Amino acid sequence: MAKKSAEKKEVASFTYQKKSVYESVSKEEVAKAFTYAEDYKKFLDICKTEREAVAESVRMCEAKGFVPFRFGDKLKVGGKYYYNNRDKNFFAFVIGSEPVSEGVRITGAHIDSPRLDLKPVPLYEDLGMAFLKTHYYGGIRKYQWPTIPLALHGVVIKKDGEKVSVTIGEDDRDPILYITDLLPHLAREDNNKPLGTAIPAEKLNLLIGAMPAETDADNKVKQNVLNILHDKYGIEEEDFISAELSAVPAAKARDVGLDRSLIAAYGHDDRVCANPALTALLDAADQAKHTMLCILSDKEETGSDGPSGMQCDLFVDLMDEIARFGKVSPAFLRSVSKCVSSDVSACMDPNFPEVFERSNASLLGYGITMNKYTGSGGKYGTNDATAEYVGFIRRAMASENVVWQIAELGRVDAGGGGTIAKYVSSHNIDTIDMGVGVLSMHAPVEIVAKVDLYEAYKAFKAFDTF
Repeated sequence: MAKKSAEKKEVASFTYQKKSVYESVSKEEVAKAFTYAEDYKKFLDICKTEREAVAESVRMCEAKGFVPFRFGDKLKVGGKYYYNNRDKNFFAFVIGSEPVSEGVRITGAHIDSPRLDLKPVPLYEDLGMAFLKTHYYGGIRKYQWPTIPLALHGVVIKKDGEKVSVTIGEDDRDPILYITDLLPHLAREDNNKPLGTAIPAEKLNLLIGAMPAETDADNKVKQNVLNILHDKYGIEEEDFISAELSAVPAAKARDVGLDRSLIAAYGHDDRVCANPALTALLDAADQAKHTMLCILSDKEETGSDGPSGMQCDLFVDLMDEIARFGKVSPAFLRSVSKCVSSDVSACMDPNFPEVFERSNASLLGYGITMNKYTGSGGKYGTNDATAEYVGFIRRAMASENVVWQIAELGRVDAGGGGTIAKYVSSHNIDTIDMGVGVLSMHAPVEIVAKVDLYEAYKAFKAFDTF
């Protein structure tokens, strides 16, 4: 009988079974996760746009001794550098002690999030109220945005070239902006519309004022708003044309649950990966063995286009600079480099189980999620990591006892999505997606688990140093 029991135990050890972080680590490790989350929440509150995320990343890097890099600058072993691309896209890299010919360890996340951008000519008045017209950015569910407190963030370039930073709605003393909705008493017709069309994009207009100016001109409320903007920021209506202004949720990051184990906030996608990817590099920089590069990209939510998106050649240009320093072929360097595309995964929601396949779903509190591929349907529009590279990542995670899980992005034909992974891997760089599972992804307020956040930090650091 004893022999039979031993055989059963041996067979059971060959099975794969997900375990939560709480089952896998000590209470001290959980406490570290909760402590780490406090700085992350501060990062979220400061960084509600990609410009703010870049500014904070510059501050964090300079505090750790990183210096700005310009093309043509001489690199050195142990050198710590950052490159700020148009205040919207950020690179931090360290030249490690081993030869560059051993490859670069790359982590890449994005710092843009779904939001409402102002149209170029946004301000108008109707029925004694002033509004700002918006154009939504990224994949949003439009019905989620009316009737919540909104803040305005961004920059305005005045006609004389002066740049003015704008933040309205974050300070408790600030007014907020607001999108109106129809009262249920008169919404019988709207209630019969499909969810995706009940709130048309052209109705996502921000209420910005209702008090008339003391003037004989028409549109007195609009004029009063312009007077206020000119008094505070020195801007005129035409300056909206050369502005980047976005409406984002005004709420601060908050703990969720009586156990305070979760974080509710705007912009977890993808700052819940960007922040730990950067802090992991910063914490490993002084003892860097590998050359390491952290990319914080823009425009992922709209296709990674433009000069600040991952389809721009800037990433390759920086890799070429590192190759020249290491006296190796740029093509060779790319072929031996490795990347973790640090993007979030869809966490299985027990309220909506029908769009997930349970055995291949990301579970809340079960550690960082590995997505071998994303895309949609028949794996369209995705990078698909090789078995060999997945094996390497498994060994890297085991080296630091990282709690991780494997997942797909929902049921095969339920929908789908993409990341920056396919743009990195197109340069002949082994790449895989790894990130934190998110509940209510792309909503104005999303949910993540603190322990998953911390396992992401541990994972990126393990990858950087393995």
